[in-house]
Amino acid sequence: MAAITAAMVKELRERTNLPMMDCKKALTESGGDLDKAVEILRKAGAKTMEKRAGRATECGRITIYTGDGVGAIVELQCESAPVATNDEFVQLAADLAKQLATGPGAATPEELLAQPSPSSPSKTLKEQFDDLTNKIREVFKLQRIARIDGSCGAYAHHNGASAVLLEIEGGNAELAKDICMHVAAMRPKVLGIDDLDPAAVAKEREILSEAARAEGKPENIIEKMVEGRLRNFYAEQCLTEQPFVKDDKQTVGKVAKGAGMTLKQYIHWELGKE
Repeated sequence: MAAITAAMVKELRERTNLPMMDCKKALTESGGDLDKAVEILRKAGAKTMEKRAGRATECGRITIYTGDGVGAIVELQCESAPVATNDEFVQLAADLAKQLATGPGAATPEELLAQPSPSSPSKTLKEQFDDLTNKIREVFKLQRIARIDGSCGAYAHHNGASAVLLEIEGGNAELAKDICMHVAAMRPKVLGIDDLDPAAVAKEREILSEAARAEGKPENIIEKMVEGRLRNFYAEQCLTEQPFVKDDKQTVGKVAKGAGMTLKQYIHWELGKE
């Protein structure tokens, strides 16, 4: 068996960021083979994390990436707030979003994790993910991923607690970001009136009609009154009908139209909320 030197232990520690004693033990088990020692440490870490799999992952960050005609958003969860701001955790989230946007795409988190890491091409994202969980010893969860093939504006809150990805045609990047910030603040349910559930609209119309009758309004004007009052309902639910936060004299839809921008779809995620 090859002698396990301090230099070998130091090199393995630099590669894995794991404790010296763990590195020495793995090197001893591998007969001094560094690559085998890395795998031994990964397997040991995986077993440890299996025992912790039931722990709650209530922290983390939502990260976005936009490129030429594509955008991606991912939610990476962890157990504690300090880990959510850890540089390596932030890098992992950024790599996941970038690979989702610039790679072949992925239908599931597992498919994405099997792809190469943009910041460490010699590793898969799963290896990067596992190495970091092995180092930090917290449960991570790639909760959800989404990609939009189209020109996108984006906004992410500074702490990663929420983010918005908006597909657009025309307009400009500054307005697209402003509308994304509007979405994050005002939380519309859908893009436009046509996206509302017809049953929900019919129910609201019925409620407003009954309220008008209770006020003693004549039947011949109730319909016009209801249509007018529905504007408030639409403004609560629909992005295009909401007063724009930076100019509340205009709706978001009118501001976008005035800039030659078409709003096509958006994704708004908040950490831990479906």
